Amino acid sequence: MIVFNRCSSLLITVKLPVILLGFVILNGWEYANASEVNVYSGRKEALIRPVFEKFTEETGIVVNLVSGRAGQLRERLIIEGRNTPADILLTSDVANLYRAKKAGLLQPIVSDVLTEHIPSIYREKNGYWFGLSLRARVFVYASDRVIEGELSSYEDLAAQKWRGRIAVRSSSNVYNQSLIASMIAEHGIDSTEEWAAGLVQNFARSPKGGDTDQIRAVAAGEADVAIVNSYYYGRLMASKNLGDQDLTEKTTLFFPNQHNRGTHVNISGAGVIASAKNLAESILLLEFLAGVEGQGLFAELNHEFPINEDIKQSSTVTKWGRFKSDQVNLSLLGEYNTEAIRIADRVGWR
Repeated sequence: MIVFNRCSSLLITVKLPVILLGFVILNGWEYANASEVNVYSGRKEALIRPVFEKFTEETGIVVNLVSGRAGQLRERLIIEGRNTPADILLTSDVANLYRAKKAGLLQPIVSDVLTEHIPSIYREKNGYWFGLSLRARVFVYASDRVIEGELSSYEDLAAQKWRGRIAVRSSSNVYNQSLIASMIAEHGIDSTEEWAAGLVQNFARSPKGGDTDQIRAVAAGEADVAIVNSYYYGRLMASKNLGDQDLTEKTTLFFPNQHNRGTHVNISGAGVIASAKNLAESILLLEFLAGVEGQGLFAELNHEFPINEDIKQSSTVTKWGRFKSDQVNLSLLGEYNTEAIRIADRVGWR
């Protein structure tokens, strides 16, 4: 790794552990030939820009951000090859990280800081990608039409009592693909396909729109239960918009499978590009995002759950109370992604 002492004009090449290099920089050292890191991000800029600005404020390293859809960014990286300017791929859902690794776009990273802060089930075993925040796939239900105690689990949503009452977005969305993959990990392919077929029969309408649209459908009486990611509901709760507040007043959030394996969770996460030009800076950024300050900003701005349980949740998320999460290793969600898509196609979940 190449570092530059702020008091010298000589380029010094030294081999330092990542954790030591990070410590030196945060105490006043600067890089000689690189003071930036380039991030390709599948996340909305407004949700992560403040976190990057704080990183720049503390390290002097500028974060250059290119935003886009996960699939588009992956294809761009493949086309650019080793000439890509990207150092880090930041994206939602473990399946997107799995695809990037499988395409040879990421390199393994060794960092004691990342290993210490990120539980093993939320990072790739060889260091190709790391989870940085958690989101739960929850139910949002109509407070006046669903009886308390009527809801229980993902499996139960295939029961006949829910016929014509479920709203969910398309299976082309990776969030639903990972939910199906989690069912495969728990129940196997045949049982999961039977469940998915029952779920499709219970749709209140053809899947359309995003997760917030599913919540709107429940509030408007088009459906009684929506399957959504938790942070969408958190944003509505924290919004000052009266229309958003009205949605949460008519609905309630529910964590499924609390009496068995727990609620399905997924990550937003990142990996370092195989040909990253700013490797040390990239590792420092990941370490910052996994640390106390970065995790706190993620939690407060995005209403996601910190990857580290010791970090305080946002005031909005705290209102939901604690819940039991599924402990399946998230790598399996990537491995079963292709089969999950096939199941959705076979049962007509469009």
